[in-house]
Amino acid sequence: MADLSRMRRDYDRPGLREEDLAPTWVEQFDRWFRDVVAADVPDPNAVVVATADADGAPDARIVLLKGYDEAGFVFGTSYASAKGAQLAANPRAALVFPWHALQRQVRVTGTVERIGDGASDGLWDPRPREAQLAAVASVQSTVVDSREELEARVRLLDEETTTEKVPRPPVWGGYRVVPHSIEFWQGGPGRLHDRLRFVRDDEEGGGWVLQRLAP
Repeated sequence: MADLSRMRRDYDRPGLREEDLAPTWVEQFDRWFRDVVAADVPDPNAVVVATADADGAPDARIVLLKGYDEAGFVFGTSYASAKGAQLAANPRAALVFPWHALQRQVRVTGTVERIGDGASDGLWDPRPREAQLAAVASVQSTVVDSREELEARVRLLDEETTTEKVPRPPVWGGYRVVPHSIEFWQGGPGRLHDRLRFVRDDEEGGGWVLQRLAP
């Protein structure tokens, strides 16, 4: 078994200072996201989504981010999935963008809301037909007897669906994570990391406060 206690590397990229930040969190996120895309990092929009059920039991998985703006971060999924059930009971989430190649991560906490039918169509329609078929044929997070059963469901749906694009099922749609805090984490030498966090100040009309956190 590998000795994990010795498995580490030091960070050597430039740090993150307050004067380096964009004026808003969304502009800063856009800067970093563009850096990740330019660096050809695989799946730059992959993000860990952490949720909890009504009893507070945590759960997490990786999804693909499908949009972001000053209102928040958007992804699509089945409302009937495990995370859909958890968000129905406890509409809060945490996100982590693990951009290891640039020694960075972005951490988000916030409330979660559905984005509506029209916006959900905008997420569904660009999906490849194969992905649409799989999403409809698979009742996400439920137990299945075998891989063969899933493949048979997809084949049957493919035969029954005559249109090029599969209509979006009502059970599938988009969620928006409305951020309360967004932390920009830049690895530093000797584990002296830079952590700068935008926090929503609801007492001041929903403005944002910038904080530096100890590493």
